Amino acid sequence: MIGQYFYNESTRNVVVAFGTLFNQIQLTKKDASGNVTQTMKVPLAYGPKQKWLARLTEDPNLSKKVAVTLPRIGFEISGLSYDATRKQNKVMKVKKVLDGADNSQLKSGFMPVPYNLNFELYVMAKNSDDALQIVEQILPYFQPEYTVTLREVPELDIIRDVPIVLNSISYEDDYEGDFTSRRSIIYTLSFTAKYYLYGPITSTNVIRTVQVDQYANTPVNAPTREQRYTVTPDPVNVSAAAFDPDDEDNFGFNETTSFFEDAKNYNPVTDQDE
Repeated sequence: MIGQYFYNESTRNVVVAFGTLFNQIQLTKKDASGNVTQTMKVPLAYGPKQKWLARLTEDPNLSKKVAVTLPRIGFEISGLSYDATRKQNKVMKVKKVLDGADNSQLKSGFMPVPYNLNFELYVMAKNSDDALQIVEQILPYFQPEYTVTLREVPELDIIRDVPIVLNSISYEDDYEGDFTSRRSIIYTLSFTAKYYLYGPITSTNVIRTVQVDQYANTPVNAPTREQRYTVTPDPVNVSAAAFDPDDEDNFGFNETTSFFEDAKNYNPVTDQDE
């Protein structure tokens, strides 16, 4: 059973959405008179904190011509866990009628599984004011959560609000030498994104005919077919997308009853009475 290929990009979409929240943060520098002398967009990249610290250790003054600069923001996935508090009925399905001339195909999938995706966001700077500017542009939006809207499964047109919760904040001031020689200031913000993972999406035909054969209850070992009850929608080619559970008059049904004395049985494989 496990091994059927599918990829809904659910986790990838959450990671992209999380990074997008912080890709427009600005930083300004002022002179002694309070005039703005420089405005810059803070770089954002995916990667572990240790990567940037190792770079700083090799070249604390950042004198080499490389892409790493301070201040900057980095983030990474720190964990993934199942969330039983958001569990839904696993046998229920989500469905969507495919576009087409007769709308005869239906896509469906079982209810998603709730998971928590944990992130750590690093704000790194060489002086305290730069770090505080960045952190202050982030914290007011999380009280303690910020909600983003994602199109989780385009095939089923599922759009859901995903809360991103700020769990904790920690602070580091790493330095070497005397107390005036700061190496790096790092704020670490821990977040949890509450999202869902979907299984494979299947495509089936829309049911347009229901047929029931009724049998006499004697003799027990060889019951005799007496009548057949058939139901079809009216009109026959009605789209499943037109069904509105709150409106009983959007389309009707044709009901037909047929009587038999031939003692035959219907074969669903051959679609014949045998």
